[in-house]
Amino acid sequence: MTMLKRRVFLARAGTAAAVTAATVLDAPGVIAQPRVQWRMSTAWPPQLDNLQGSAKQLARVVEEMSGGRFSIEVYPGGQIMPPFECFGATSKGTIEAFMAASSYWSATEPATDWFISIPFGMDPQGMAIWYQDEGRRLWEETYAPHDVIPRLGPGFAPQMGGWFRKKITSIADYKGLKMRIAGLGSKVIARAGAAPVLTPAADIYAALERGVIDAAEWVGPHDDLKLGLQNTARYYYYPGWHEPGTVAEFGFNRKAYETLPADLRRILDLATTATQSQGLIDFHAKNVVAMQRLKTELKGKVEVLQFPLTVLRELRKLASEVIREQSEKSPMARKVSASSARFQAQLGAWDQVAQGAYHQFLKG
Repeated sequence: MTMLKRRVFLARAGTAAAVTAATVLDAPGVIAQPRVQWRMSTAWPPQLDNLQGSAKQLARVVEEMSGGRFSIEVYPGGQIMPPFECFGATSKGTIEAFMAASSYWSATEPATDWFISIPFGMDPQGMAIWYQDEGRRLWEETYAPHDVIPRLGPGFAPQMGGWFRKKITSIADYKGLKMRIAGLGSKVIARAGAAPVLTPAADIYAALERGVIDAAEWVGPHDDLKLGLQNTARYYYYPGWHEPGTVAEFGFNRKAYETLPADLRRILDLATTATQSQGLIDFHAKNVVAMQRLKTELKGKVEVLQFPLTVLRELRKLASEVIREQSEKSPMARKVSASSARFQAQLGAWDQVAQGAYHQFLKG
């Protein structure tokens, strides 16, 4: 009987030890790791695989790098809220994150126009470098009153100049033109006599197809074809003078971001950097294919045209006036504009030596 009791005791002890070991294996460090679930709403429709795809990529990278501890559910614009309401919802903490374009919030703070791109400004590489310099600090300062932490999203530039029902032969052709356009470029064409209209990406096709607007810019060949804009207007102009260095943005609710464990916060920041880099590569690669399609499959239906140099010169003059005036709209806009202009001048001096002469030689 004594031996039997001893065997039962040892068996039970062994079982308890196995359970303890399994618990330790299932929860490294014994202490359970916190799991975080966020929601992100974007300003993009689901068919935009470059932009909406970048938001999904960010979520995928975050989940993989965190071993499933941190997941972000991504919604396209219009699914859980209208596209232009994602900034306010993140600011209030209704959702934890958004992806959009900073110029959409310029009515709240004029300085936001500079964080997407300005007419005749820097290219996307220049914007990314500025962000690593003063740009990020100024962007964070601009969004601080709204409890939003901004992070650089993928670049989607250089852009095209837009789709037009009629040819643009002189600056006078902008007079009375109703055009979908965002950012400071909208104020430039308004000065030329046009009527700018800002609509979400998902609504551009219907507005142009029904004649509510006469012209529209979105991004570039791949994304524009995804929206079906080639079926609404014949003339497709370049270059995208209004946004030569367009970059998207990610925004995170400050409280949600700051309460993340340190390792998850680091993972999120690294994931945004990876997404920014990959997004720019994808943009260029897909536009190569889309431009070829425009020149072959759609030849005769669509004309790809360069804006006349006289028109570009006039637009640049108007842009200088607009940028100067808008930079005086708020103290923050003044700081951001000065920083952007100073950095572009420095960058331009190097780019001319490093790339300008080389590309000019190839062109000749």
